[in-house]
Amino acid sequence: MPGAAVDAASNVAPAVVPDVAPGLVGDLGLVEQFLNTLDERTFQRHGQQHAATDRLTSPQELSAWLQAHGLPVPDGEAGAGALSAARSLRTALRAALTPDTGTGTGTGTGTGTARTAELLAAFPVHLAPDAAGRLRLSAGTGAAGLDVLVETVAAQVASGGWKRLKLCASPDCRWAFHDTSRSGGGRWCSMEVCGNRHKTRSYRRRRGD
Repeated sequence: MPGAAVDAASNVAPAVVPDVAPGLVGDLGLVEQFLNTLDERTFQRHGQQHAATDRLTSPQELSAWLQAHGLPVPDGEAGAGALSAARSLRTALRAALTPDTGTGTGTGTGTGTARTAELLAAFPVHLAPDAAGRLRLSAGTGAAGLDVLVETVAAQVASGGWKRLKLCASPDCRWAFHDTSRSGGGRWCSMEVCGNRHKTRSYRRRRGD
């Protein structure tokens, strides 16, 4: 279900699971959930301190995530290589969503345009014929489940949908979200949470001047 709202105040992973058949391009919601397997939130809200977590730290965790999302699971010894590729892909995509200030270092934990291009170069996409003789996007990560993610990103870039996927502008959040605002200028995963925290900080700075 693309664009499903996610409560950024919760540490619980989104409950909505896209129905993606193996070998088919999925939707942007699938990529959003993949990016949020790395939770960088460290802010405190209502007395609850968020702790950064990573849900892709072992081949078993990757297999569980892929299976839960209807994607092919790597076999046996291929699991370690697939985990490395998955973590590299996630890093590359999150870097691509991190604005570059033009200094070459980006903002927050950004890596800059050149570094992002280097990271993405490991995940090329090309055209290939399908069984019906039509053309389709084809990735070659070595793991079919990850191929679906790369092909989905490529399709979303081509259709213009990728620009709606963002990382929260709050440096202590950086939760991936689908910007559904009319203008496409959304900056916060949740106006109620990170938007209000930004307003509060800005107000306090003004009061301190």
